[in-house]
Amino acid sequence: MTKSEQKISRKQEILQALAHMLEVSAGDRITTAKLAQQVGFSEAALYRHFPSKSKMFEGLIEFIEETVFTRINLILSEEEMALPRLEQIMVLLLTFTERNPGITRILTGDALTGENERLQNRVVQFYDRLETQIKQIIREAEVREGIRPEIGVTAGANVLIAVVEGRIAQYVRSGFKRSPSDHWADQWQLITSQFFRPALATAP
Repeated sequence: MTKSEQKISRKQEILQALAHMLEVSAGDRITTAKLAQQVGFSEAALYRHFPSKSKMFEGLIEFIEETVFTRINLILSEEEMALPRLEQIMVLLLTFTERNPGITRILTGDALTGENERLQNRVVQFYDRLETQIKQIIREAEVREGIRPEIGVTAGANVLIAVVEGRIAQYVRSGFKRSPSDHWADQWQLITSQFFRPALATAP
């Protein structure tokens, strides 16, 4: 293993340990001393890989962004219809958080209390980017399929974001016992049963 590969693996090891601590130590503030103990490094060794704890959290946020948006791009390349696209994106978010409970605490802001405000802003930007992507899908639906949201593009996209954020928050609040995907198929059917209408429909 080269020095570069070893450095990358050490960084990954630190981030994995941080994600694990976020999962099992809910409610406890994670310090670099505790993290160093978990990884088996000295604090000085941690700082050789990350200049600050904020940078460690940023590393996890970057993992979230890269994983989620790479998969969204894959969905968009494989599916052309709006509703299946939206459904797959929602399922992606719910299953990603279910499989990464510690990291999910970052998406709710729960793990960032008392940390650098820049981290909170990164999470806000993640949701803003996600909502922008959903708006784009909805706008394209009018051109491609002749349909538009009953309540408009902005409000429609915001409803979907609010629903998925709510499911994620419930998951964290339950101590990861209440799966975000529970009853999702039925709820999605209800949410979307009147979500779109023909774009050229006129009121009677």
